[in-house]
Amino acid sequence: MVEILSKENCLNHYKWGNNCDGWNLISKPEVAIKQELMPAQTAEKLHLHVHAEQFFYILKGQATFLIEGETVMVDANKGLQIKAGNKHQIMNNSIEDLEFILFSYPSTEHDRIDYE
Repeated sequence: MVEILSKENCLNHYKWGNNCDGWNLISKPEVAIKQELMPAQTAEKLHLHVHAEQFFYILKGQATFLIEGETVMVDANKGLQIKAGNKHQIMNNSIEDLEFILFSYPSTEHDRIDYE
């Protein structure tokens, strides 16, 4: 049977950061795929993953990333890859919600070092 996945039918909802929402769509040791929503004026802590690379694909809004001290803006329908070992942070500095798909390969479970 083929299963269509979405945040609406995902049983693994979680809260993170400043009242942000996340939905685990795929969660395996080799890859994790999540849909996440950040309300206006929220930010994640600066951190890095030793082993995992990540790809953020912006669905709605504009994301501001801090990657190794460089600020990068990413608009809807565009994506950004973050290499393993790079300190990074995602922020929603706008007045609208930010929604994105996050691919982590391998999974970031037990692979995170926070800096703030």
